[in-house]
Amino acid sequence: MSREVRLDVVDAGWLTTFQDAGRTGTERLGVPTGGSADQHAATVANVLVGNARRATLFEVMGEFSLVPSADVLVAVTGAVGQVLVGEHTADAWTPIVVPAGVEVRVLPGADGARSYLAVAGRVHAETFLGSAAPDARMGFAQQIAHGASIAVTTEFTGFRQPHFDHALFRLPVPIRRPGPGPWTVDLLPGPAARIPGIEQLIGSAEYRVTERSNHVGVRLDGPVLHPEGDAEIVSHGVPVGAVEIPHGDELIVLGRYRTVTAGYPIVAFATTGSQSLLGQVTPGRVVRFRWVDRGQAQRSLWQAETAIQTLELAVADVFSAVGIPRHRDNG
Repeated sequence: MSREVRLDVVDAGWLTTFQDAGRTGTERLGVPTGGSADQHAATVANVLVGNARRATLFEVMGEFSLVPSADVLVAVTGAVGQVLVGEHTADAWTPIVVPAGVEVRVLPGADGARSYLAVAGRVHAETFLGSAAPDARMGFAQQIAHGASIAVTTEFTGFRQPHFDHALFRLPVPIRRPGPGPWTVDLLPGPAARIPGIEQLIGSAEYRVTERSNHVGVRLDGPVLHPEGDAEIVSHGVPVGAVEIPHGDELIVLGRYRTVTAGYPIVAFATTGSQSLLGQVTPGRVVRFRWVDRGQAQRSLWQAETAIQTLELAVADVFSAVGIPRHRDNG
């Protein structure tokens, strides 16, 4: 039997929003997909609490904390420094039971921009074109404020977790925690790779993330080559992950909130697997690029998908064995 639980937000950090996997079928209307910047971390968080992959959850930048009115099952993934349940330290990247009236706090990690908190059940949030993902340009901010009260409909009725310093279950979780030092982003060649020397340059240089980066695109300071001549390029469709060469000496890797058409030369495409990594970069981060072929990109994506499917099966088995419900219709 489902019940409604109230989540009282104590600290919303410097930016916390509702998020999900983004919109489908809207780009033909000129509306970008949007959705979680780190799709891998968001998907794993939802799977760990028995939700559908695309379910609404919280995307957090900074510190975040809330107090539930009844026991809830949560999971925290992404760039997490520490998770606290009351005075106890809990593990990230695993299911956690938060008792009624106890504060759960998420402290940010040093090696990434965003963490994700999923709650078992359906988080009540407004939607725009079928998605809870924000789109500020459409007047749909979805920002969560200090002191907000958020409702969750859940079938979770409680499960004892005697020791928070030990994981509740042992699950095959595909954790991604990129460490210090330069991060490597895999690229497929784009139309402008015909610029003489551009592939060799990008494959050997280092680029630094600038303060001008945002949810539309990651801006990178480093060496570039421009096409010969000053002919204008006709605007064309641009996918998520497109690597553009603007008029200045920088590269832009377009994110999930980019406009769907543009007119800069596209030198490459960041692979789907690397796009979640780019969702965690912060200003000052050094990035290197590695050229791969389509087969390598597909194998990497297949391995990631296989890992998620393996986790889904393990969660289904464990939850069924101990009587924890799954919420597969909340995507």
